[in-house]
Amino acid sequence: MSTAWHPDDIPDLTGRTCLVTGATSGIGRWTALELARHGARVVLAARSEDKLAATAAAITQEVPGADLDSLLVDLSDLSSVRRAGATATRVGPIHLLVNNAGVMATPEQRTGDGLDLQMATNHFGPFLLTGLLLPQLVASEDARVVSVSSNAHRMARTAPVGDPRTSKGRYRRWQVYGQSKLANLLFTHELDRRARAEDLPVTALAAHPGYTATHLLSSGRTTKQSGSAKAILDAAMRATAQSPQMGALPTLMAATADLPGSTYCGPSGLGEVRGLPRVVTASQLARSPRAQKALWDLSEEVVGLRWP
Repeated sequence: MSTAWHPDDIPDLTGRTCLVTGATSGIGRWTALELARHGARVVLAARSEDKLAATAAAITQEVPGADLDSLLVDLSDLSSVRRAGATATRVGPIHLLVNNAGVMATPEQRTGDGLDLQMATNHFGPFLLTGLLLPQLVASEDARVVSVSSNAHRMARTAPVGDPRTSKGRYRRWQVYGQSKLANLLFTHELDRRARAEDLPVTALAAHPGYTATHLLSSGRTTKQSGSAKAILDAAMRATAQSPQMGALPTLMAATADLPGSTYCGPSGLGEVRGLPRVVTASQLARSPRAQKALWDLSEEVVGLRWP
């Protein structure tokens, strides 16, 4: 698919169950809304009960009768992910998992599991969650896993396959962010390959939102800006970036278009910054089978789950 995709291309999703992480803000919220608008049962996953309730209310106001459920999970905490995996069994078969939640360029911080916050939230947590949900994905008989990456993956010069619990000199948070987004793509390729090798009815794809005006960059987790400084940064982003609604379209394309596994979707405009989505190409490192397998093996060891 070389031409741009349009949201009018989203098919009727009645009868399909979709789980979206990070569903309470930004592109995750718009992704969940559009899936619900097209008839899907949507499981909203996030780490705040209050925000989950508010998001469900907002979507129901926009889509009366929307079929919604919620799942409490903090992807930076592997024990929280395990609890969420156990809780999610009540959902039944899952046709679509959107690994959308993430943090961006946060200051150095270690989680309770001894992992870098960015790598834990953006990769290890989603890796574990996907593995725990695999039986439900397989049970749907036609499942898709979409991981939300970023053009920032091109900043990574090496794959994040070293000891994830050991600090290595000065912390360069944008480089670590780039590696975590590279990890999303390495994971996508390896999951799709392994699913095909095991003859599982699961397809893995990825997407990136381009330059999108969300609170991810200006939030306290990314910068120390607050008050008027934060307002100025938000305003600058709104003036130069595309809306979260547009930023969600590559994810929706990857989630619903007739595409093969390992496809990567992003904006069609110059530099993949904005515009309607189309199929795009990841970096050469992201397409390295050796790096894909190395990260998978490491991730299984870190989270304590071997799959598929």
